[in-house]
Amino acid sequence: MQSTLSKARITALGTYVPERVLTNFDLEKMVDTNDEWIFSRTGIRERRIAGPEEFTTDLCVAAVENLIKRYGKPIQDVDLVLVATTTSDYAFPSTASQIQARLGLENAGALDLNATCAGFVYGLHMANGLITSGLHKKILVIGAETLSKVTDYSDRATCILFGDGAGAVLVEYDEENPSFLSSYMTSKGEGGVHLYRTGLSKQMNKQELQNPGFMVQNGREVYKWAVTTVPLGMKRLMENSDFTLEEVDWFVPHSANLRMIESICEKSGFPLEKTLWSLEHFGNTSSATIPLALEKGLREGKLKSGDKVMLYGFGGGLVQAGLLMNWTLAG
Repeated sequence: MQSTLSKARITALGTYVPERVLTNFDLEKMVDTNDEWIFSRTGIRERRIAGPEEFTTDLCVAAVENLIKRYGKPIQDVDLVLVATTTSDYAFPSTASQIQARLGLENAGALDLNATCAGFVYGLHMANGLITSGLHKKILVIGAETLSKVTDYSDRATCILFGDGAGAVLVEYDEENPSFLSSYMTSKGEGGVHLYRTGLSKQMNKQELQNPGFMVQNGREVYKWAVTTVPLGMKRLMENSDFTLEEVDWFVPHSANLRMIESICEKSGFPLEKTLWSLEHFGNTSSATIPLALEKGLREGKLKSGDKVMLYGFGGGLVQAGLLMNWTLAG
């Protein structure tokens, strides 16, 4: 899937993570695990945890407020709010509708989308399409999760992985200096049995579900799928562009697991030292990992305006999506 000639540009970025820190040493007191075991297998040292009355909408609003503070961008003329999340405050109304109300965006439509850990990339892809087509001019795209609220903290295989956070970008019409260069996405729906959260149905693959309301993951199968298919997807993404992989300045994959990222880099031939991730201090925040990694790259002075950046999300569905972008933001 290749992008048409884009007319959309990312003009601002904001992020937010909750104050509470949950370290590997804290988890040692909760389940049979230890810091060395967690870090050696995942690259995670700590994660942020939302408060009992702090929900995904709160994280989203805080990320947008951070965006406004940093870039001084007016948002009252935003005409669409897109929120990528799997942990909405409610089944409905949507998180996007609540954000629209809280920010007073009187002329904005509102839509949640669920592509799990690929959600932020899917949201950017949709924003690019809607702006390039002429249907919209200014869109807020937010990736946010409060995964701690759907994590079983008695399950040591999953509770060590997940955290909470949010990232927001402003995407605006700009025919002269667009951000979007090419895209690729695919799915393998039959793999959904390996990563899911229970809903109205009490069955998955005709099997009675355990841990109602919590995430369930077959980490081994998800790992195998990701390290096999993401490098192929990266190749297809570059084939859809006018550039080579060697011309990409930064790779920003979903921060699920550092060992997974290392394997993807090895198999794709992309240098690990030119890869950005956010998992060490934030854990796996699903749709928020990529904007948090971009923020880290800006903060550390790595990501520069004019860089070629490859974003690649992958996760439950099983879905994946990549974007090759011309980065247009300074720190």
